[in-house]
Amino acid sequence: MARLMDTALRIPGTRVSLGADSVLGLIPGIGDFAAAAVSLVIVNEARRLGVPNDKLVRMLFNVGFDTVAGSVPVLGDVFDVYFKSNHRNLQLVLDHFGLDHADLDR
Repeated sequence: MARLMDTALRIPGTRVSLGADSVLGLIPGIGDFAAAAVSLVIVNEARRLGVPNDKLVRMLFNVGFDTVAGSVPVLGDVFDVYFKSNHRNLQLVLDHFGLDHADLDR
């Protein structure tokens, strides 16, 4: 889900990738909040897996920061391309379990 939300598409000829979070953010009024709702599903799953509260708070901060900054017209859309809150949150979960992104491919 983090990949879909943050890096599902790569802009050809660049190292820049974007996902549904960036695309949803283009919808005025509700796009950033819809993306936040999906991001909160990841946070809730982390809670269910037993991730400690301090990491859950950091995850919620990432989602909140992404939502607030992403809601700024035009600049927020550019911000969403570069601030990958879901990947940051996934890394917090993986760190808790002593895993790395590469471990997911095995």
